Amino acid sequence: MANTKRDLFLKRRLRVRNKIKAMSHGRLRLSVHRSSKNISVQLIDDVKGVTVAAASSLEKALGFVGKNNVEAAAKIGSVIAERAKAAGVEECYFDRGGFLFHGKVKALADAAREGGLKF
Repeated sequence: MANTKRDLFLKRRLRVRNKIKAMSHGRLRLSVHRSSKNISVQLIDDVKGVTVAAASSLEKALGFVGKNNVEAAAKIGSVIAERAKAAGVEECYFDRGGFLFHGKVKALADAAREGGLKF
C-alpha cells in the first residue's frame, strides 16, 4: 500500500508537533506554513489557544505579496521576531510542520534567531 505525498506530509507534521508538545513545558510554538505562493508564521500559545503574533508574505506593507522565496522568508522571520519581542516573548519552540528544515524554512528560522528569538 503506497502512501501519497500528502499522507507522508501529514504523518511528518504530526510527528514533529507531538515531539514539540511533549517537550514544550508551557513555551509558545512558532508555527510555519509554506504554500506554493506565500509563507506565513504564527506564534501560538497552545495552553490558552491563542495566536500571540503572526506575520505573512500576504501583508502588503512588507512588499512580498505573492512571493515565496528565501528573501521573503528571511524578512518574515525578522518581522515575527520584532512582533514577538513587542508581545514580550523571548523563547519559543520552532514547529516546522511537515516541511523540511531547508531553504525557505531555514532562512525564516535563522532570521528569527538573529532578531532575538531563542529556540
